[in-house]
Amino acid sequence: MSTETNNKTNSPENINPALKMALEMGPVILFVLAYNFGDRLISAFDLQPPFDKPIFLATAVIMVATLVAIAASWVITRTLPAMPIVTAVVVSIFGGLTLYLQDDTFIKLKPTIINTLFGATLIGGMLFEKSFLRTVMGSAFQLDEDGWKKLTRRWGFFFLFLAVVNEIVWRNFSEGFWVGFKFWGMTGLTFAFVASQMPLMMNHSLEEKQD
Repeated sequence: MSTETNNKTNSPENINPALKMALEMGPVILFVLAYNFGDRLISAFDLQPPFDKPIFLATAVIMVATLVAIAASWVITRTLPAMPIVTAVVVSIFGGLTLYLQDDTFIKLKPTIINTLFGATLIGGMLFEKSFLRTVMGSAFQLDEDGWKKLTRRWGFFFLFLAVVNEIVWRNFSEGFWVGFKFWGMTGLTFAFVASQMPLMMNHSLEEKQD
């Protein structure tokens, strides 16, 4: 089998969907599980500071899980997409501050920082007529120029919306509610948003126009 064929087979868009989902969502799921079972784990293993509270144990888990997911993605695809790399860097920095300072504010700020960075990058790129979304997703979807502009703009504002929502939730609700919302709420909002963009993508699909 040729090198070209191997690269195509192992490219990110050709990964088994279940495996791709596991790599993307696995760290967050493990974070929620580590938090929910944190008291039992701390008691069973007699964990000491900085892992003596569920939120700190969960923080350590998501840091390790994120790096493992990045490594697994590299082994499988031999590529390191920009968004997971940025996420891993922010998780490592804010997770490290959380554990070192024993202050869970930093890990709660992490989704705000990540979503703000993504949103600002997409919208900022539009000011220079650059669609970074097409750079990331162009191999998976074929849209016309106007379609990419609209989709990029919408994703940019959606990321900023998620940043605002995270701020509202962690500042006004309990820690346990925020942890649950981090997975169920954010995931639900994202799936709903993606579904709402399907008409736009179909209307601007180059494949649809060719048919």
